Amino acid sequence: MSSLVHKLGLSAGLAWHDVYSLDDPFLLAFVPRPAHALLLVFPVSKAYVAARRDEDKSLPDYTGSGSDEEVLWFKQTIGNACGLMGMLHAVCNGMARELIAPFTPLSRLITEATPLSPHDRAKLLETSGDLASAHSAAAAEGNTPAPSADDHVDLHFVAFVKSAENNLWELDGSRKGPLNRGKLLEGEDVLSEKALELGPKKFLKREEETPLGEMRFSILALGPSIG
Repeated sequence: MSSLVHKLGLSAGLAWHDVYSLDDPFLLAFVPRPAHALLLVFPVSKAYVAARRDEDKSLPDYTGSGSDEEVLWFKQTIGNACGLMGMLHAVCNGMARELIAPFTPLSRLITEATPLSPHDRAKLLETSGDLASAHSAAAAEGNTPAPSADDHVDLHFVAFVKSAENNLWELDGSRKGPLNRGKLLEGEDVLSEKALELGPKKFLKREEETPLGEMRFSILALGPSIG
């Protein structure tokens, strides 16, 4: 994952790190801070689908565009690309965005996508040769073949980022738009206790309270590189 974002133009000063616990201070201390974004990987369970459906009922389709947007959100139209979408949402927002080198695929993507509607942003991603090439190269480095767009995959990726306005945003290209989960303090990053309660822990709690709930969760944090 780190190699992919570096190929696309994110500074090598940032990298993805495994988060082994959301509660144990000792294990959390291994994650370099500040954490600029979280990438939550979780099973598409019945409880998740029901909760998502109930929330989306009252939400309009997002139509935002332009430089005044608090976050840059991409609608997902590419099959089995939720990992790529989560990565893009993580690095194209918040403080990580400030560490993208100019004249790189990511900087070009942000410039081209910002004035577009969500529909046209999706089309931009569909036709991006830079993203396709970098994604294929990163997938080739792994030991497990990447799924095709038509394969059935029961895991999903969601990004959490902190905006310049100190709001915690849940960014998922398969939802109706970006979701503001609440206000953080100036010094709180996305691994702060409040951010975890507003974001990832709600997913875990829902499964814990559901009979036979799915607990196959993993979390990556985007923070300072080690070494």
